[in-house]
Amino acid sequence: MADQDAQSWVGIEPPSLPVLRWDEPPEGPVLVLLDQTRLPAEEAELVCADVPALVRAIRTLAVRGAPLLGIAGAYGVALAAVRGDDVAEAADLLERSRPTAVNLGYGVRRAAGAYREAREKEVDPARAAAVALAEARALHREDAEASGRMARHGLALLDELLPGGGHRLLTHCNTGALVSGGEGTAFAVALGAHREGRLRRLWVDETRPLLQGARLTAYEAARNGMPYSLLTDSAAGSLFAAGEVDAVLIGADRIAADGSVANKVGSYPLAVLAKYHHVPFIVVAPTTTVDPDTADGASITVEQRPGNEVTELTSPQIGAAGGDTGGLLVAPAGTPAYNPAFDITPPELVTAIVTEEGAVSPVTGVGLAELCARSSQVTIS
Repeated sequence: MADQDAQSWVGIEPPSLPVLRWDEPPEGPVLVLLDQTRLPAEEAELVCADVPALVRAIRTLAVRGAPLLGIAGAYGVALAAVRGDDVAEAADLLERSRPTAVNLGYGVRRAAGAYREAREKEVDPARAAAVALAEARALHREDAEASGRMARHGLALLDELLPGGGHRLLTHCNTGALVSGGEGTAFAVALGAHREGRLRRLWVDETRPLLQGARLTAYEAARNGMPYSLLTDSAAGSLFAAGEVDAVLIGADRIAADGSVANKVGSYPLAVLAKYHHVPFIVVAPTTTVDPDTADGASITVEQRPGNEVTELTSPQIGAAGGDTGGLLVAPAGTPAYNPAFDITPPELVTAIVTEEGAVSPVTGVGLAELCARSSQVTIS
């Protein structure tokens, strides 16, 4: 029944190329990714024949989004095992490639643990590699199913908070099928509202500096026929002031044990605006994004990205106009830049956290622990 429920949320018009797939051409197994750096200009695939290639894809954001990174990490371990590479070394490289996204480490450890356990039972390397691949595929299926459940729980919460439908939802970054084994996290909730005829408008933050909202969320919204409008990040305040936002929906890259949320930079200002304007601020993420080993927001390591992402504009359309990096300068050469990939929203600013196991509100460490205790994948003591 769970698989049927998940399938009922399959997108109207998904990307023509899978976001991530395992392939076995004659020259050997590879992991094939939809290169998200090339969207929306073109749907192009990126072939990763080994773990270093996958690490580059993760660091350049060709593959991104917390749940999908977990899936990619698990497949990366399987790829190393099938190739006969050092699995422990590959797992370490993968886990360190993006420090804030907890799902990446979860997927890596899960596949590596399955491989290690098989080898400890004296299973031969080829069969142990098959075990790791099976574990990656299982995680992929589980994430798709969790996506459907999150969508239903999130939509039920929206209807409870905002009876009558006609929801005007503001989202930040990209949280749809491009980040998931299914239809995503926060975006999947908005998509569910659209299918039920209860979405009046999806407000899409552009999400500077890499424009994941403009390039990716708008791409997904358009393909699904959703009513949406794009806005600059700095315009969000005026949108709240005009009374045009009914709720904010975002995803998460890591949720600390106390309910603090690390998400794409720009999320925290939205939470402050939502609090001031009495608008629900809702985080949608699988229980695998909850990190029981991170006590609070101050303990979350925030990834710092290259300054040229701020001082240059880069897109497939620009090409090599800006030199070797393919960027167009928007600041004087040599300008230093502050470029955190994420910011931290404290639990008191979060109306609810929605997972595949349901929602917790108000957001407290105790409430989050009770919610995650329903899941076989996360335990908070």
